[in-house]
Amino acid sequence: MKIAVIGTGAMGSVYAGLLADSGNEVWAIDLWQKHLDAIKQQGLRVEGASGDRTVQGIRISKDSSSVGICDLVVIATKASGVGSAAKSAEDLIGSDTLILTIQNGLGAGERIREHLESSNILLGVAGGFGASMKAPGHVHHNGMDLIRLGEMDGGLSNRVEKLATLWREAGFNVKAFDDIQQLIWEKFICNVSFSAPCTVFERTIGEVLDDPESWNVSRNCGLEAYKAGLVKEINFSFTDPVEYIEAFGSKMPGARPSMLLDHMARRPSEIDAINGMVPVVAREVGTQAPFNEALSAVVRIREKSF
Repeated sequence: MKIAVIGTGAMGSVYAGLLADSGNEVWAIDLWQKHLDAIKQQGLRVEGASGDRTVQGIRISKDSSSVGICDLVVIATKASGVGSAAKSAEDLIGSDTLILTIQNGLGAGERIREHLESSNILLGVAGGFGASMKAPGHVHHNGMDLIRLGEMDGGLSNRVEKLATLWREAGFNVKAFDDIQQLIWEKFICNVSFSAPCTVFERTIGEVLDDPESWNVSRNCGLEAYKAGLVKEINFSFTDPVEYIEAFGSKMPGARPSMLLDHMARRPSEIDAINGMVPVVAREVGTQAPFNEALSAVVRIREKSF
């Protein structure tokens, strides 16, 4: 299969490396020239949870103009870059091209549709799956739990099943689901519970859980998202959101959410797709989100100084 991965940062590099190593024609599309040069000259080294390998033969480009039509386009940018990535992908898209994005937060599929007229948009949710860049051309794969795939508009289609098989053959743990929105929202609730609170309070997940005042803010962020999801008729698999959030956080007490890591590195975060999205959805459905609104404002103010 001919695959373009737009955005070959840490996660995108893992996708590109393993998909290429299993025999696919993979194009890495990114603006990071040193990374592209290293891939071309030395191959892409992927080490960690998926083993340690150096993958040769990945093709590189700074834009999509020289790539041609692909069977699969994977948008692996940060949430803030999904729209521009979709806009730049027009030359890659044919009538049968599948477009897959695996993102934190909400709204990635909608942002793609703002720029591409396609009924072939698939969404993914990564759980227990992390990565970090060690150097240009060298990525460390931190976790290898489960990637969930599904149709943006629901239903379990043959093409989702085939795509899941493709990713499994590349070494990923992948399952296809008929209600991907449920899974996106269940992860979203956990993300909003800890992303902005841990960032603003500069604490790990466990430190937030252990401090009553921090935990009060954290759980209310999650509850605001849960209440909006109920109005949107999301089919949650649980009835006690606080218990669900606490159980999620208790599994990784020493973890720092990616938003906090972004601020520690003084780079912009995905605030608009995570905590910042809760007030947006709340206004749409008629609920309130004062905790998420306040914390999102603090995060955005801090990022102005980066």
